[in-house]
Amino acid sequence: MRPFPLDQLQSFVAVVDAGSLTSGAPRVSLSQSAVSEQLRKLEDQAGQALLVRSKAGVVPTPAGLRLLAHARRLLALSEEAWRDLRGVALQGTLRLGVTDYFRPADLAGLLARMQAQYPGVRLQVTVQKSGEIEAAYAQGGFDVGLTLRLPAAAGGRSSGGHVLRREPLHWMGAVQALGAPPAAGVPLRLLALPDTCSLHQFTVALLRRRRVPFAITLMASGVAGLQSALAAGLGIACLNASALGEGVQVLPAAWKLPALPQARFVVLPPRAGESDHVQRARQVLAADFG
Repeated sequence: MRPFPLDQLQSFVAVVDAGSLTSGAPRVSLSQSAVSEQLRKLEDQAGQALLVRSKAGVVPTPAGLRLLAHARRLLALSEEAWRDLRGVALQGTLRLGVTDYFRPADLAGLLARMQAQYPGVRLQVTVQKSGEIEAAYAQGGFDVGLTLRLPAAAGGRSSGGHVLRREPLHWMGAVQALGAPPAAGVPLRLLALPDTCSLHQFTVALLRRRRVPFAITLMASGVAGLQSALAAGLGIACLNASALGEGVQVLPAAWKLPALPQARFVVLPPRAGESDHVQRARQVLAADFG
């Protein structure tokens, strides 16, 4: 077995985060040619392409995305080991804003594991809509913000940040009480969060654009309420894959609903003058939550 060298993984992560070799090389204090050689060796060892290169920059292949998740964890563990041996613990308060859609069944466990692993960090977590998190983050209300974004072509926000996770969107409904698709011309019973939610806005715009009749029959205050309403058979909803809860299924193709894109969960970009503590916490978050 030939383990992946950490310096190559570090360059790989830097290039993916920066979006190009030109922007990624300075992050690891190497020349562009040196980073390019590291990536070539990494791809040789992986036995497959890890990046798709174009004039617009680079994006990871499916294999690259898998390696990216491993690389973040390995680099975080390496730094954690260094901090442990040098007696430099991660400490301080971290104000974290998280979108309600992010892995709703797993979020509490992720936060608990982060707290157990870094007991010196005092977490202050707020779960809100993505637009509210981005507005508060811009005003300094959070140290780190994790938001949901949709493709720009679908009306989503496209500003910078680190993509933590990608998930497909699905049309969902109750397992038992769903029944057959509505007859032609009968409006869909749509369930959603309030109209300030970007996913609500995207869903409504998509259905109107495709001339699919619908009526919003319930607006829940949060994803948990939406999951309960779905399981009760009160209607259907557009949700990200990890929001698929008990008693809810992805609607079959027979419903002939519009195709849906992938959603991205993004850690908002660092602000100028960000402290070392927050920078390190951002890296831990990317490694543990990704």
